[in-house]
Formats: sequence, structure tokens, C-alpha cells
Amino acid sequence: MRIIEPSFEIISPTNINGNDILKEIEKIARTCYKSEDKITDLSAQDLICQLLKRGHEAMLEFGPSITVKFICNRGFTHELVRHRIASFAQESTRYCNYSKDKHGSEITVIEPSSLDPMSHNYLVWKDAMESSEKAYMHLIECQVPPQIARGVLPIDVKTEINIKANLREWRHIFKLRTSAAAHPSMHQLMRPLLKQLQTNIPIIFDDINYK
Repeated sequence: MRIIEPSFEIISPTNINGNDILKEIEKIARTCYKSEDKITDLSAQDLICQLLKRGHEAMLEFGPSITVKFICNRGFTHELVRHRIASFAQESTRYCNYSKDKHGSEITVIEPSSLDPMSHNYLVWKDAMESSEKAYMHLIECQVPPQIARGVLPIDVKTEINIKANLREWRHIFKLRTSAAAHPSMHQLMRPLLKQLQTNIPIIFDDINYK
């Protein structure tokens, strides 16, 4: 059994130019007000700020979609796929046979950030993960199909998921998944992702703060 930490990677756009994104949104948004004549090199940021203050977030849908790949546990993905205006592609436990060489002939699990690796509780968790792996491998050896054997896999089994969403939906995701009420595993990935996008794209995510 392998234990890893969760991670994320922005898949596309490969090179995010935040100012170009704002200008693209501005060009569309000014159609609503017929104010194209007011476009300057510096006008996009002011307009986007006004749109957000007015709640006119539909204009953000004209910006590029962002695709992010998460390596996480299945509890994370169960919450993530509840978002509606997005596309998802996830590693399938129906078709992945973890006894095969390409999976290292073992299951991989995500280490819980809220458990101290030196604590008794962590050892209880680790023992449960190893028991699940043993049961899974036994079923596979007995010719049970992976789609049936997966029933003994734990929620903390590692999975990979790609999510593609527009800027407006990412704002909604971050508001929910970085808040104090969100699950610790969400905090672990969504808060750093939010910070990265705040660095790459001006204005769009700046008003989303967590404590």
C-alpha cells in the first residue's frame, strides 16, 4: 500500500494571461451597455470590478474555462461532482485493476491532513487502509471482477479527477469549498488553488476570502 498527499495541477489554459482574460470579458460586457467606445488599455479592470459589485457575473462566462486535475480521495470527488455547470473526467474503479503492475500491484491512499502521523488515531486509520487492500487483492485473486471488488475500497483510496468550469462557476466553487465550513480535504487543495488563480488573474477572485 502506498500513502501519498493530495495535489492539483492546472491543465488548461497552459499559460494564463490574466489581463487578456479581463479584456476578453470587457469586450463582450460592453455590448450590454453599448460602451465599446470607452475601451482603453486600462479600462477592463474597472469594468470587471463594477460587474462584480452589481452581481452581473454572467459576463464571466465569456472568459476561458479552466481545467484542473486533482489527485485526491473519493470523498473529495463525491462533493466536487455536485457542482452543476462543469465537466468531469474521473479515474474509474470499475475498470482500474489495482492488482496490475501499472498500479504497482497495490492500492494508493490519500493521507488525511487532520491526523497526526505519530498518533494512535493515524495507526488505526492506516490499519483500516491495509485491511481494505488485503480484502481487495484477495477478491481479485479469486477472479472477482474489479467492478465488484471495488466495494471494499475505502473512501480514502486515491483517485484522479479533471474538472472544467468557467470563471463564474469557479467563483461559486471557491466560495463553498474554501469556507470555514468546508471539509479539511477541500481546504487542503482549494485554498492553494484559489491563491494561485488570484495571482494569475486580476480582480475575478480577489473578493473571495476565507478564515
